[in-house]
Amino acid sequence: MPLMARAQEAVGETIRLQQEFWQEQNAAVAAAARMLAETFQAGGRVFIFGNGGSAADAQHLAAEFVNRFQVERPPLGALALTTDTSILTAVANDYDFNEVFAKQLRALGRPGDVAWGISTSGGSPNVVQGLQTARELGLKTLAFCGRDGGEVARAADLALIVRSRNTPRVQEVHITIGHILCDLVDFQLYPEKFGPEGSG
Repeated sequence: MPLMARAQEAVGETIRLQQEFWQEQNAAVAAAARMLAETFQAGGRVFIFGNGGSAADAQHLAAEFVNRFQVERPPLGALALTTDTSILTAVANDYDFNEVFAKQLRALGRPGDVAWGISTSGGSPNVVQGLQTARELGLKTLAFCGRDGGEVARAADLALIVRSRNTPRVQEVHITIGHILCDLVDFQLYPEKFGPEGSG
């Protein structure tokens, strides 16, 4: 297949998945935005985690909250549970890799915080265990999933599901949703930073 045609096919699939997701789950995104904003407003924290590309998305989104997204505002308490290699390797070596997020949540999470798990398959055992542990501890739980949502979706209070088995395409929609959530959180917490057009 010629390169340009292959690229167009990939872009077309992403556009289709974006359109389907936003038509079906716009209200769920608004609910997730309210959950995050209420948590930050109450002084709670958001813990984000996943594997591989989803780990990178967790770090990306945590940085948007802690530093800033598009408007100047105070830092928001978000932490990616994918960044401390000493903790990750100690837990995986001494116990089990499925515990790497759950154990951090037991150490750091408090009732009212949010645990936000990301899994393109919807079946990542350590993400499932992290969300289940968070629920037991009284945290609110949010999931980003692919495919049919799987065990990850069932372990969360609120799941945003990109219904595809194509991992790169799911990740592309996930980061779009994440960016929209960052914007909606800022819009709720700091409306004065947004002009009459709704932009910063």
